[in-house]
Amino acid sequence: MATRRISIMGATGSIGKSALDVVRHANANAGQTFQIVALAAGSDAEGLAAQAIAFNAEIAVISDESQLPTLKTLLAGTDIEAAAGETAIAEAAARPVERMLAAIVGAAGLKSTISAIRAGNDVAIANKESIVCGGKLILSEARRRGVSILPVDSEHSAIFQCLGDGRSLEKLTITASGGPFLTSSLDQMRMASPKQAAAHPNWSMGVKNSIDSATLMNKALEFIEAGFLFDVEGERLDVIVHPQSIIHGMAHFTDGSVIAQLGAPDMKTPISYALGWPDRVPTVVDRLDLATLGRLDFENVDETRFPAIRLARQAYAHGVQATTVLNCANESAVSAFIAGHCGFLDISWIVEETLNRYFSGNMHGIACDTLEEIALLDRFSREMARDVLEKTQRRTGG
Repeated sequence: MATRRISIMGATGSIGKSALDVVRHANANAGQTFQIVALAAGSDAEGLAAQAIAFNAEIAVISDESQLPTLKTLLAGTDIEAAAGETAIAEAAARPVERMLAAIVGAAGLKSTISAIRAGNDVAIANKESIVCGGKLILSEARRRGVSILPVDSEHSAIFQCLGDGRSLEKLTITASGGPFLTSSLDQMRMASPKQAAAHPNWSMGVKNSIDSATLMNKALEFIEAGFLFDVEGERLDVIVHPQSIIHGMAHFTDGSVIAQLGAPDMKTPISYALGWPDRVPTVVDRLDLATLGRLDFENVDETRFPAIRLARQAYAHGVQATTVLNCANESAVSAFIAGHCGFLDISWIVEETLNRYFSGNMHGIACDTLEEIALLDRFSREMARDVLEKTQRRTGG
């Protein structure tokens, strides 16, 4: 394929680093497949500068404005531009490219995603929180501008590859590894530390996503993301536990056929598919040896120990406002858990209590049709979650 210009928002995170590995390998083995235009990161100026120099980017942007002098010093003597701040990241995302990889963690990635879409850039979306909070806005803006949204999460990439023309679809299934606490008791989970919760058995991810996988909130967010991306009702979405993480997603059809996508648990595969689509590009991921693997196991989600899927169904049934509340409450609760301000099981409890307050409150008039409305509900949701956290601390004596 012709050389494709790409930008990566969230370049120094797990997804960003894997994406650059994909770029490096493809360019070395299949000609100049990709050209890097813009790279953006949170606060790792040293890592960002090294990436920008290695891939000869046009611009490097750091979110933490206090790191701009360091970034400029590190890029001195090159032709690479340096910038800082949220507005600069949005402007970098709008630079003309064939594909922008949205990999900024959390709702913070929404603004740059919308900026890329409004500039007419196709988006490979690895930031599920943006879809959960802004799916309605993202998809309407993409339709208006003829922009393609390519899923990067392994589950949604799998479904995208399985769907075909989408006719006669009965339901979709995404798989969950079960995380580090699949066989743990509630008492064991109650005492879990952030380090234990972040120790994912199959995937290498950032701390926040790893903890989300331990609560199965990661899968809850992916449930909502699948609903928005593929325009499917919650009743036609399933989650099943599959500890080996070999089957990533399945499409079920009305004739009884089930089409599944299999692959090693390595994010380079869905990243390469999203960056290269409609072509495929070579990667160095391990190839499956099913005979050596020997077996694939499946079980239903235990919603007593992992209530996140139930909460996702509830929120998705109420619409994007409720899914925004769910996401923001979870981000607040995970941050509190990492900081030692609540226990592991409190994460889902805080999310549920925040949702209940939203359902009984007076914020239903916020439509989430604009970035401003989403930001307003985001702020209210985090305030509610903080209040619930204080209640949690009083309840537990923490």
